[in-house]
Amino acid sequence: MSQENYYHQSGQRRGEHRAPSSHGEQGGSGRSDRPQGEHSRRPRKKKRRSAGRTAALVLLYVTAVIGLSVLLACVGWRMAEDVLALKKDFKEVTFTITPEDDFEDVVNRMEKEELIEYKLLFNIFASITHKKDSFSPGTYTLNTDMDYRALLAGIRANSANRSQVRVSIPEGYNIDQIFALLVEKGAASSVEELRETAANHDYAFSFLQDIPLGDYHRLEGYLMPSTYDFYTPHDPVLALNKLMVFFDSQVTDDMREKIAASEYSLREILTIASLIERETTGSDRTEISAVIHNRLKHPDAGTQGYLQIDATLVYINGGKEPTAADREIDSPYNTYKYKGLPPGPIANPGMESIVAAMNPADSDNYYYALGDDKTHHFFKTYDQLQKFIASQERYKG
Repeated sequence: MSQENYYHQSGQRRGEHRAPSSHGEQGGSGRSDRPQGEHSRRPRKKKRRSAGRTAALVLLYVTAVIGLSVLLACVGWRMAEDVLALKKDFKEVTFTITPEDDFEDVVNRMEKEELIEYKLLFNIFASITHKKDSFSPGTYTLNTDMDYRALLAGIRANSANRSQVRVSIPEGYNIDQIFALLVEKGAASSVEELRETAANHDYAFSFLQDIPLGDYHRLEGYLMPSTYDFYTPHDPVLALNKLMVFFDSQVTDDMREKIAASEYSLREILTIASLIERETTGSDRTEISAVIHNRLKHPDAGTQGYLQIDATLVYINGGKEPTAADREIDSPYNTYKYKGLPPGPIANPGMESIVAAMNPADSDNYYYALGDDKTHHFFKTYDQLQKFIASQERYKG
């Protein structure tokens, strides 16, 4: 073949040079230096790396949001505790305000005395409640049980140099008896004011969170018997708060854990404790506790699930000696008419009765009665109880 024909057949004129192909063709060989399909795989790798970075950023964002939410919740709770004076070690302070002091001086001194923790929050609260200008020079007695509202009320002119009263609340007093005692001793202005506060003030204690507002008996069982110092006249919110703060401090974490692991709630334990408290003041608390527990646990034996506690009749009849007619009163607190525990405590028990309610004696007794010797006697059967009653002078005639 002539050279002319060669160039003609190859499609290339003499003197022309074919450029390498866009796929890396060298000298017209038609081969590519890269493996076939490499270009189709690379974009997918980029997409996977991009998706991975996006997922990591989303995870980081979600983690940051959750962390910030938890932090804000913790800070918010701490602030709420400061506003409501919760979980503070008790401390009493003689607080003097001079004529030269402005509100910032007062707030700074309150922080220094550990009456408040958040100055800015206290300032905001005082502004919202229009109390920043209500303080007066004088000497006041303040303490860490006082919430923001009480602290602001406590530095008004009519609060200076108040007298103090000491009130001893006996174990087993019900809420009406406690209210009457506080008024009698000058720690509160009126029973009506205390009832209104107990019924409608939304205290922040965890043990009250499931008890609806509206009835002052909601605080029954939580007003811990003890001896307290009050200033006269005492703010009703603070007065009742003082009793419940002490209750909260006496129920230890170990006690709460034990109750949580039992078949009863704290309120039910307090109800049992109040029954024990009203039935005895002696050393037989755990024996009476055992009788109550046995009647509750075995509704097909003994009293057939009826607690039949006379103290519940006294609670609903106005404090009078119970009669046979009282057993017909239609009240959920009537343990002769309704099985199981009453809706709540019938008194405010002391710590001995609370511990006894948690730790009943190991016995099979379902009955007990007071003997001529002024002690309780315990029995397994109703026949044993009746024989004992027949033998005692106090039950004759």
